[in-house]
Amino acid sequence: MTPENPLSSELNQNFSFSFINSLKDVQQADWNVLVENDDPFLCYEFLSALERNDCLGEKYGWFPHHLIARLNGEIVAATPLYIKTNSYGEFVFDWSWASAYEQAGLHYYPKLISSIPYTPVTGRRLLLSPELNLAQKSKLTSEMIVATVSESNKLNMSGMHWLFNEVDECAYFKRQNLMFRLGCQYHWHNNSYDSFEHFLESFISRKRKKVKQERRYVKEQNIEIKRLHGSDLTEKQWNQIHALYENTFHRKSGIPTLSLNFFKEIGSTMGEKMMLVLSYSDNQLVACAINFLSTKKLYGRFWGCTQTFHSLHFEACYYQGIEYAIENKLKIFEPGAQGEHKISRGFLPTQTWSAHTINDDRFEPTIRDFCIREKQYMQQDCKELLTLSPYRT
Repeated sequence: MTPENPLSSELNQNFSFSFINSLKDVQQADWNVLVENDDPFLCYEFLSALERNDCLGEKYGWFPHHLIARLNGEIVAATPLYIKTNSYGEFVFDWSWASAYEQAGLHYYPKLISSIPYTPVTGRRLLLSPELNLAQKSKLTSEMIVATVSESNKLNMSGMHWLFNEVDECAYFKRQNLMFRLGCQYHWHNNSYDSFEHFLESFISRKRKKVKQERRYVKEQNIEIKRLHGSDLTEKQWNQIHALYENTFHRKSGIPTLSLNFFKEIGSTMGEKMMLVLSYSDNQLVACAINFLSTKKLYGRFWGCTQTFHSLHFEACYYQGIEYAIENKLKIFEPGAQGEHKISRGFLPTQTWSAHTINDDRFEPTIRDFCIREKQYMQQDCKELLTLSPYRT
């Protein structure tokens, strides 16, 4: 007889909740068992590397404050949480909300968010043990949301925000009457393609010709393309790649928040979940696209270059990723936030969701109304963007 799961039979026992200011307070295995589909951004290695390598803290306005749920002393759920003193690196823009608070002589910051720093990628925010049964999961998710909102009130924060949630998680937030914001990204879906050419066959003629032309431009410039996993890179290559990463932010007046030591650490601890597209001209590294992997998805995250080459950005950031996804039978390729130019290259408008609470009753009705009206606009915008699809059907 199979022994009874000690967790699945304890529905009537109470879950206990605590908040930790560093992942060093929990074991790697206890956290990672909660992560579905080997999500690279939710794994202990990625999140703890951010904490250890000067990517968070006062300089950038991210302070870890993770929720841990226990049953019978065992960790059975968690939520990656951060106290935020600004809105940088979130990609669900609420600066107008902060401005309204400021005009009223009030403070919008700090606030509490569940998200991955600097990573606008949809993923689970309520991480649950696979050993829990459905009834326990239903009970626990409600209690986790309530506990987190209560914590934001206890710490005198303006509100609590869950960013880039999985669609099925939205049902949990809806039960608690949270506000929802709708966003739009551009994702590629693998319709059982067996090659890049097979993929292009699904395009209308002029769009297919445009892609082929862009790929030809790269070859004519004698650019050599290499794909490597993070674990394959040398220290010299990491130094070069990080310089490219920083260069992109400096050119766009941004802040390169991820340190060289961060990249080196995750290259060592989770390098198999990283796929980098390196571009060489005259044997010199001139550009790099940094991607991450789960069991089902490819995620494009960062791009850097030393000089401009015709169409190289499209080749390194999009077409190489699509080829890799086809070769490795990945279902989805998310190349990053924003960019309508991605549509003509096969990435279609895709809805993203976030859930919010506002603790001040004077602002809550107005912001709730804003979210409703914004949703209507975004739905219409996504519908119109779909008309730009390059696909025949």
